Amino acid sequence: MRYDLVIFDNDGVLVDSEPISNRILAGYLTELGHPTSYEDSLRDYMGGAMHRIHEAVLQRSGKRLPDGFDDSFHARVFDEFRRRLEPVAGVREVLEKLAADGVPYCVGSSGSHERIRVALTKTGLWERFAGADGGVGERIFSSQDVGRGKPAPDLFLYAAQEMGVAPERCAVVEDSPLGVRAAVAAVRPYGGAAGAAAVGDTVGGARRTPSEIGAVIHLPSGSAEF
Repeated sequence: MRYDLVIFDNDGVLVDSEPISNRILAGYLTELGHPTSYEDSLRDYMGGAMHRIHEAVLQRSGKRLPDGFDDSFHARVFDEFRRRLEPVAGVREVLEKLAADGVPYCVGSSGSHERIRVALTKTGLWERFAGADGGVGERIFSSQDVGRGKPAPDLFLYAAQEMGVAPERCAVVEDSPLGVRAAVAAVRPYGGAAGAAAVGDTVGGARRTPSEIGAVIHLPSGSAEF
């Protein structure tokens, strides 16, 4: 099946941020009295929006995280991002191929707009998604833009709408179970197949690299196919 838009998750797909942010999250939650391992953080929170962390902690402990939790967490994460965040290997080549062939693409991330900006700026990918004036433009979409984060389909449906493409004509590149569930939920009601490709080995045993994903979605005709 051919697709008219490729929606990329950001963390773990465009930028190699999951090890950084999940180690910081696990450590911070533990520091606050909610013991959490790195593996726990990957399992429970990877791919989700911040509200998912608050909801899970409240449900498990009966206690709310402090009011300044989000700001403190992001400050720690952004500090590390600016020091050592790198793009996922091969992703630049994938974006170059899509652009050369006229295949539209965008970002659909659970992260805040600030997190996306910090990550893409540090890794040299910002200009590939930002507007002509250097602002957010029309190709960066965050869970902040919708009412519910992944695994709800809202973010991907919103990105498709803003890009002017029907949901069933979109392919989603994700690295988390939450993200793949969101992609499936976004396209299935419209009669589309689950146009989601997994990067890494976190979903269904898939072990694709971005370059392999690029080989799959790149077609000389200027559309994408899975």
